[in-house]
Amino acid sequence: MRILIVAAALVAGAPAFAQTLDVRAGRLIDPVAGTVLADQRIRIAGGRIVSVAPWRPAANDRAAVDWSGFTVLPGLIDLHTHIGDGFGQSSDPAEPLKHGEAETILKGAEAARIMLRAGFTTVRDVGVYRGLTDVALRDAINRGWVEGPRMFVAGGYITIPGGGGAVTGSAPGVPIPPAFRVGEVRNAGEARVRARALLDGGADFIKLIATGAVLAIGSEPGALELSPAEMKAACDEARLRGSYCIAHAHGAEGIKAAIRAGARTIEHASYLDAGGIALAKAKGVWLDMDVYNGDWIEEVGTKEGWPAEYLRKNRETTDIQRRGFAAAVKAGVKLTFGTDAAVYPYGLGARQFAYMVRYGMTPMQAIRSATSEAAQALGKADVGSIAPGAWGDLVAVRGDPLKDITALEHVDGVIKEGKLIR
Repeated sequence: MRILIVAAALVAGAPAFAQTLDVRAGRLIDPVAGTVLADQRIRIAGGRIVSVAPWRPAANDRAAVDWSGFTVLPGLIDLHTHIGDGFGQSSDPAEPLKHGEAETILKGAEAARIMLRAGFTTVRDVGVYRGLTDVALRDAINRGWVEGPRMFVAGGYITIPGGGGAVTGSAPGVPIPPAFRVGEVRNAGEARVRARALLDGGADFIKLIATGAVLAIGSEPGALELSPAEMKAACDEARLRGSYCIAHAHGAEGIKAAIRAGARTIEHASYLDAGGIALAKAKGVWLDMDVYNGDWIEEVGTKEGWPAEYLRKNRETTDIQRRGFAAAVKAGVKLTFGTDAAVYPYGLGARQFAYMVRYGMTPMQAIRSATSEAAQALGKADVGSIAPGAWGDLVAVRGDPLKDITALEHVDGVIKEGKLIR
């Protein structure tokens, strides 16, 4: 790649917002308009895009990134990550208990750097076992102390004791410290109080564990765990605070209960049925379905000896989830890009694009799911687009993802807020 850029843009730390950066894009995908523009100048100033226009040489170019041989598109958005936990999935269900707070945050910083360099400039981190470590990581990134994507964080999980958002599977008699139980609830009143505490602690939104989980001991994905009243109480509290809730929901009834309770997005949606599809469409709710990682769990989890319960539940949910995804695409339900990063090694999330295309999306729809559509689900107009005023987040790839979506698995260049990352 031919890159010409002033030395100041290469200095680590907080973005140099006073700087103006021009990027020459050979092909520029605009996911909002659904068009491809040839040979464009993207000007970024103060960290934000100020103009997009045909490239014309200018004598006063002070800094330029030459991506004339690449396809350029807005920075990617993953709406379902677990960067804040840092260590990723292992064969030990009690793994989160074996690392201190500082160690967990430092590993999260490593994961954040990997995600950014893979082209994901914005993520929604949807829960940590040790409460509020994700808030600390988000703030460190925002201050320029750590290299990573823009993060929106949940702070923890609203879950029943021993449910899909709890640390389970530890040896008998091992205590679960309070920091790992910040979102445990037993009734609607507690759900409201816990949601309020998480938001007061710095969370951006509330994550509900509506049903059981695949990667949790003693929790069945199809079973409703939180009651409708508990979910509604948490969602109502979030709304009062100018925020929103999302719901981990595998089971068909849990999906519908979470939508009725006011969830903005449904995560996983493995046992999605026709009623769930109709309700999501009627309510304008997004489905955020991780249709890639079932294959990773089957292959790597089997080889590494993950608990038999995990593998059994993964086999039960993988194919039916993909059929539900295909049905949702056909029905015109709103779908976003969420991968469950942490289940597989950080940085491999772009592999999901090929699965989304395989199960019914066009390449442009898949790109929109991780750019403009994800931005709408976040409620943020300044990410996921190349419009003036949006953050200056861009990625470059050698191929044409509209012809071969797997081009996005090999990102050659990343810019975040007008700063060249790679």
